[in-house]
Amino acid sequence: MAIYEYPLPPDGIELANHRRKDVSKRIARIHGHVHAINQMLDAGRSYSEIVHQIVAVRSALDSVIQVIVDDLVEDCVAKTEKNEPIKESLVELQQIVAKIR
Repeated sequence: MAIYEYPLPPDGIELANHRRKDVSKRIARIHGHVHAINQMLDAGRSYSEIVHQIVAVRSALDSVIQVIVDDLVEDCVAKTEKNEPIKESLVELQQIVAKIR
């Protein structure tokens, strides 16, 4: 699948306000979790425990990506319902999906 080049806004399309708050909370939890993993390393916890926690962080990051993708899809649908152009949103969605493969 080709990724179309299209002049997007320099920072991309912004998250909806309610999604931004959700993503911020999730990132704060992930930050705390990563800090706790570092403490586990310092405390000499087992490989199994550390890897288990790293897998949990990876899962949480995947969930954050899903929230962002869902918001972009909702943006496309809302624009379609309003008969607004969606090309920029679709290009950004395609670029994001290409990055997470």
